[in-house]
Parts: sequence; structure tokens; C-alpha cells
Amino acid sequence: MRDGRLDGGDVMLVGKRFYIGLSGRTDADGVAAFESLVSRYGYTVVAVPVGAGLHLKSVVNALGDDLLLVSEALAAHPAFAGYRRIAIPAADEYAGNTLRVNGALITPAGYPRVQDAIATLGLPLHVIDTSEFRKMDGGLTCLSLRF
Repeated sequence: MRDGRLDGGDVMLVGKRFYIGLSGRTDADGVAAFESLVSRYGYTVVAVPVGAGLHLKSVVNALGDDLLLVSEALAAHPAFAGYRRIAIPAADEYAGNTLRVNGALITPAGYPRVQDAIATLGLPLHVIDTSEFRKMDGGLTCLSLRF
């Protein structure tokens, strides 16, 4: 097995597919090592370069099995072609760090355009003040442990 780095914030599971961001915190060797572990259980892995942002889930999150909330910069990425996408304007990119937990959405406060777009999904919506966490590049995915 190779040495490598993999940050949990770069790992997004949708169905049986893991999307893993190649970022300043996750490298190709980390992705390869992870893939060697999960592929035997029927999971596939897709590496997605993260040009800007802390990690992948800073700019894209699954709101359902076929729906992604994604930054404008990644909305047209071929890896996400099979999904419905709600694209987030660059000015609202931080709101891409929205979670779906137990059939409800949790989203950061201060992004009314994103809140309006995801409110149309009909799921309970919880708007949380994350401004103090944002000062240190923290977001909802950084503050959660879900399994």
C-alpha cells in the first residue's frame, strides 16, 4: 500500500460512489490507497481536482441520491454529469457546505439565494450561524461526524 494523504472533508459518498477531492489536503496516493480498501465492497472512486476552496465538500455536497449542491466552478465537471445540480453563484460558494441529515437540510446563514433554491425541495431546512467557524475556514461538514 502506498503512503498518501486523505482528508475527510474531501470525501463525499453518493450511493456506491465516493467522490474524492484532490486538494492541498488529499493527494493521488491517498485516493489510490482509499480506493484499494473500498473497491472490494463494490464502491467506486472518482477523483475530482479542487481548484479553489479548502476541500471538496466546501464546494459540493449531496442533497439526495441524484441531486448535488455545487459551486459554479464545478457545476459542469464531467464527474457530476449524471446528477441534477443546483449551482451556487461564486459569491455564495460557502453555502455549498450544506448537509442533508435524517431527511433535513442544514445550511449556513447569510445566503438567501441558496436558501430559497433548496427550500423548494420541500425538506425541513435549518439555517445555522456558522460565522465564527468560517473565520478559521470551518464549515458544517468540518463540524459533523455522520455515519
